[in-house]
Amino acid sequence: MNSDESVKTDAPTELDHPLEQLKQEVAALKKMVEKADDQRGRMLLEKFNEEDAKANAQLRMRSLAGEQEGRQKAFAEEMREVQKEIQDMSKVNLEMENDLKRLRDELESKKAEAAKLKQIFEIDAAIPRIEVKFTGPNSDDEADNCRAIRGVFAITQTPTLLLTGGQAVIAFEDEKVASQILKLPKCSVSCEQTLLTVKPKRISLNPTVLFEIHLDVPKNELKVTDIPAGSSEEGTKTSLELSFGRASAGGGEVESVEYDATDGSAVITFLHTCVAENLAQRGKYNVNLNKPVAVMVEPTYKYKLLQFQTFCGTPKRTILIDDIEDNNDVEDLLDYLEIHFQKPSNYGGEIECAKYVPGQSTQQAFFQLTSVDPKNGSPL
Repeated sequence: MNSDESVKTDAPTELDHPLEQLKQEVAALKKMVEKADDQRGRMLLEKFNEEDAKANAQLRMRSLAGEQEGRQKAFAEEMREVQKEIQDMSKVNLEMENDLKRLRDELESKKAEAAKLKQIFEIDAAIPRIEVKFTGPNSDDEADNCRAIRGVFAITQTPTLLLTGGQAVIAFEDEKVASQILKLPKCSVSCEQTLLTVKPKRISLNPTVLFEIHLDVPKNELKVTDIPAGSSEEGTKTSLELSFGRASAGGGEVESVEYDATDGSAVITFLHTCVAENLAQRGKYNVNLNKPVAVMVEPTYKYKLLQFQTFCGTPKRTILIDDIEDNNDVEDLLDYLEIHFQKPSNYGGEIECAKYVPGQSTQQAFFQLTSVDPKNGSPL
């Protein structure tokens, strides 16, 4: 029996196979459950991590949104400031443009005024050239001989008035007549079948000047030109002094030499007057500047502008007739004007001269200056 029991124990039964399978299945299920638990834990952990990341991202987004809003506000504020600066700069630019236009207009006005004044005060007066021949001293007084030859030229600018078309000037013999007519606001001049209405006006002449030019020609000085440049200024002065000091060449004792190297000219002052006068008549003189050189010689001229006066005159016997309609012949119209202003019934009188400018033409009227008030320089 023991052997049989032993055999029975060792031999597998039919129930052992399902049990083994069940164990294996249970073990497999445990592994699957463990694996599922691990996966579930990982998923939960990932979920927690994602939620944290989401919360951080939301915080970051809110922070960035706040920064963006702040930057937008700052940008808008900067834009407002920039626009304000642009408006201010545009305003300043407009003001500067207006100032520039005003200054340009003023400049053009000043230029026109300067051109007009230049034309008024520009004087072209030819001073006659007079040949003076030295015949010799008339006195033994050397100081008297050294005096310069003097000339005084009085220049008087002729007063002028620019007449335009439809204007006339009438000069009366008596200034009282002109004064009476100037009191009338207008005059009706009879021209054949029509009446011509004109306006008498007082004349204001352009500014006029009076001045004197004093010319001195020293009798002991000589101007030298066309001097070539030398090695040194002192060497040139010494050579000039020696050359003009040679009596054999017509020179004489030199008192001083003023040399200007910039234009190659010099002024030689002699002790005696006859030397400079004799040399000036030659026109040329040979000097030794390391080599013989012919230079130009002439008298020295010294000018002074004195007694300069400027004034604006008003003629007392001459009036201006304005607003004349150009409907008649020039000669006929001038005759009508003269007839009208000669009649005493029209407050007129004897006419010295009359001139009418027709149409679109212009003419310059010149007035003779009779006298000047010595106190204020105004014409009488």
